[in-house]
Amino acid sequence: MHERILIVDFGSQYTQLIARRIREHQVFSQVVPAHRAGEYLGGDLKGIILSGGPASAYAEGAPTMSEEVLNARVPILGICYGMQWLCEHLGGAVVAGEHREFGFTEMSLDNREGLFRGVAAETVVWMSHGDRVEKLPAGFDRLAHTADCPEAAIGDEARKVYGLQFHPEVAHTREGVTVLRNFLHEICGCVGDWTPGDLAQELVRGVAGQVGHSGEIVLGLSGGVDSSVVGAICQQAIGRRCHAIFVDTGLLRSGERELVESTFRDHFELDLTVVDAADRFLGNLAGVTDPEAKRKVIGYEFVEIFREQAKRFENANFLGQGTLYPDVIESVAAHGGATEVIKSHHNVGGLPEDLEMDLVEPLRLLFKDEVRELGRVLGLPEEMVARQPFPGPGLAVRCVGECAPDRIERLREADAIVREEFERHGEHEGVWQYFAVLTGARSVGVMGDQRTYEEACAIRAVQSSDGMTADWVYPSHACLQAISNRVINKIRGINRVVLDVTSKPPGTIEWE
Repeated sequence: MHERILIVDFGSQYTQLIARRIREHQVFSQVVPAHRAGEYLGGDLKGIILSGGPASAYAEGAPTMSEEVLNARVPILGICYGMQWLCEHLGGAVVAGEHREFGFTEMSLDNREGLFRGVAAETVVWMSHGDRVEKLPAGFDRLAHTADCPEAAIGDEARKVYGLQFHPEVAHTREGVTVLRNFLHEICGCVGDWTPGDLAQELVRGVAGQVGHSGEIVLGLSGGVDSSVVGAICQQAIGRRCHAIFVDTGLLRSGERELVESTFRDHFELDLTVVDAADRFLGNLAGVTDPEAKRKVIGYEFVEIFREQAKRFENANFLGQGTLYPDVIESVAAHGGATEVIKSHHNVGGLPEDLEMDLVEPLRLLFKDEVRELGRVLGLPEEMVARQPFPGPGLAVRCVGECAPDRIERLREADAIVREEFERHGEHEGVWQYFAVLTGARSVGVMGDQRTYEEACAIRAVQSSDGMTADWVYPSHACLQAISNRVINKIRGINRVVLDVTSKPPGTIEWE
C-alpha cells in the first residue's frame, strides 16, 4: 500500500493536472468522481484535494459529495470550486463576484506559515473564477487576498482544512509547487514512496496475478513507448505466454513497420506476429470524414484483428494495451465525473461492449513521462524509451477529412520530410512531437507559371512533459525553409506549408 492522495473531481479541466503535480512529489494520486468519493476512503489515505469545476457552489444541482469524505480525518485542500463548495457546505457563503478573475493575478499573503511557508509575501497566481467567498465558515481565517478577491486563500488550522481560489497546479502560478509541497509533506505528512523501481515490480506482479498460471495475453503492439513498456512488463510477468501482435494498418509512418520488427526481435523474447491489414483499414475508412467516426472504425478493426489472432492460442483471454491516463481522461467523462469528453481514443472510447477479453492495462494510471522512466527501470534501450509519441490511429488523426490511400501516402512523405529536417538541423532535441498534418484546406498557388489548387500541409511541433498540456515550438528559419522547399517541390498535391502555433489547451496536440 502506497501513501495516497485522493483527488475529488468536480469537473475541472485541470483535475488531471493536479494528479500529475502530486506524483511529481513521488506521492500516488487517485482521481475519483465527486459522487463516489466516499467509496475510496481508507487504506493509507494521507489527504484529500477537491478540484475546481465550472458550476457555482450555490446553484441548484451543483456537484456535491458525501459527508463521510469531510469526516475522513485527513487534511483537505479545496481548489477554486472545491474551496467554494467547502465554504457553502460548512456554513459560509459564496456569491457571484463583482469582478471576474482570469489569468495572472497578483496575490498578497496574510499568513506565511503552514500552507504558505517559503512563499513570497507578494506573489503571482493563476485565477479562473467568477464567484467569490463572501462569508467564511466558523473556524476559518483568511490566508491570502487579491485586489478583487478578499478570500484568495483560507484555512482552518485546527481541522487542517484549506481552500485556494487560485490554481496551484497550473505552471503560471509562480510558487504553486511550493504550496502543493507544503500541503503534501508538511500538512499531510507524506514522505514520497511512489518510485519507478517499486512501481515496476508492482506492475509485473499485478499482470502475473491477473493472468494466472496458464492465461495468455494478446498484446496490441504499436512500436511506441507505451506498448513497448507493456511488452516488457508482460514478458517479465508471463514470458512467452504474451503474444505481441503488430498491425500494419496502412496508416504508419515511413519505415515504421521495419523499425518495429527489427527493434522488437532484437530486444524482446516475445512471440511477435506482424499482420498486414492496410487494405482492410483503408477500405473501411473510405468515405469516412468525421474524426470520431474514424477513431471508432480504427478501434473496431484493431479489436477484430486481435480477436482473430487470439483464436490461435488456447488460453488467450486477455488483451494487453498501452493505455495511459491521458487516453482515459480525453475519451470518457473523467471517472464518471462532470468533465467534458475531448475525443475517443481508439483503445478506450473505441472499444466494443462485447469485447469478450479481459483488458491488461498496467499503465492506465500513468502519464507519459512516468512511463518513459518506468521503461528505463525495466531495461529498455534509450532509443525506444525516448521515441516521440505516435498515436495508435496513426496518420488517420493527422489527415483531416477522408483517409484516401493517395492522401495518406502524400502525408507519409511530408511527415518523413518534417522528421528528417528537424533531426538534420538538430532541432528535435527536447521536442515532444514534430510531424506533418494534411489539413484538407486547399489554396491557389502558381508553379511553373501555371495555376495550382492543392492542399495545405501544416507543421506541428510541440513541447510537453505529459501530453496533458503543450506549447508550440518555433523551428528555425533554416529548418522551416528546408521543409517547405522539399514538401512543395517533391510531393504532388501540396502547394502550401503552414506552421501550427496553437498551444494545448485550447487546441489538442493531434488535429483529430
